[in-house]
Amino acid sequence: MTLLALGINHRTATVEVREQVAFSPAQLEAALVELRGLPDVHEAAVLSTCNRTELYCVTGDVGEGEVLDWLSRFHGLETVALTRCAYHYVDDEAARHLMRVAVGLDSMVLGEPQILGQIKDAYQIARQARGMGGELESLFQQTFAVAKRVRTETGIGRNPVSVAYAAVSLASRIFDDFSRSPALLIGAGETIELVARHLHEAGVRQLTVANRTRERAEQLAAPLGGQAITLDEIPEALVEAGIVISSTAAPLPILGKGMMERALKKRRHRPVFMVDIAVPRDIEPEVGDLADVFLYTVDDLEEVIEENRRHRQVAADQAEALIEQGVDGWQHDRRLRSGGELIRDVRARGEALRDEARDQALERLARGENPEEVVARLAHQLTNRLLHRPTVALREAAAGEQRELLEAAASLLLDDSSDTSR
Repeated sequence: MTLLALGINHRTATVEVREQVAFSPAQLEAALVELRGLPDVHEAAVLSTCNRTELYCVTGDVGEGEVLDWLSRFHGLETVALTRCAYHYVDDEAARHLMRVAVGLDSMVLGEPQILGQIKDAYQIARQARGMGGELESLFQQTFAVAKRVRTETGIGRNPVSVAYAAVSLASRIFDDFSRSPALLIGAGETIELVARHLHEAGVRQLTVANRTRERAEQLAAPLGGQAITLDEIPEALVEAGIVISSTAAPLPILGKGMMERALKKRRHRPVFMVDIAVPRDIEPEVGDLADVFLYTVDDLEEVIEENRRHRQVAADQAEALIEQGVDGWQHDRRLRSGGELIRDVRARGEALRDEARDQALERLARGENPEEVVARLAHQLTNRLLHRPTVALREAAAGEQRELLEAAASLLLDDSSDTSR
């Protein structure tokens, strides 16, 4: 059996292709059942995110082509077109790839933590769809163990490396009880959307989104339980906001020193954390001179981000070493499973030959044949049947001068250290 990882990601395919190859949550279970039903696929799991779609399968010799053809058919795509942007890994490389994905080494943002949760979801869905067997179960468990070690033993996830995440991380350092601080977000573009998500994930529940059009602000705020306002309502919102993060495309500042001074009088010296991500700036620089205001610009964040990138790269190197240990552990478990399967097969064959010889002996005894002759014949037949295949194989090995096989056979079959009298 071969472990196969086949897929596309943000490095190999455009967003248009990734959208076509993605599996919706409603499709996943049925897709797994269909994939698992292919003649050459014995186990299967599907990982599908906005940046990647990957299939992890235990297959036979022709599994790769079969799986790629199935993926194309399922999404109504030409196999040739998908082949251009698909990658595949087998066995050790497949295991290594999944572990690198799980710890964020293969992500757009190095070390991002969300992917591990998505892999755990993929694992649970595969189990529910009966796609998991011993091979994939061992792989995913080893992957989770490696990811846990990487998170606890390295700093790969501790330092923000995106502007949105850096802004939220800085805010959490200013306030003792970060989750209770009301947040005012100015703008409704991609960066502010990411900021809103990070704040929500960090426990902030009082979110207000201010935008030129209320409708767009509502689209962003509503899913997170926040409220939407227009830019004209910012002065009132500043009175309550403890966190203010702005990113618009306005050519002139939206928030001036006078507006902030009026808000501070009503706030009674409660501190305000402000980040101006926009270029040109949304917040007048003079606002940072006011007491109880902590104002950061995108340049301040970039310094933090660059330093954190360096820290993450050191952690990434440490993670690679832990992944190699994880691959070694997976290989060891795989060898043990392979040995266990062989032992079961050998014992099953021996027991089948034993049962056959026993039944024949019982038939002879029932016919009244001499018991001593029956037992002697039983012993002779059983010995011949058990040793027939090994004898033929040994003769062929001797004729072919296969010395390693002969030495292994001698070690297995002629070891006198065991007590055969028991």
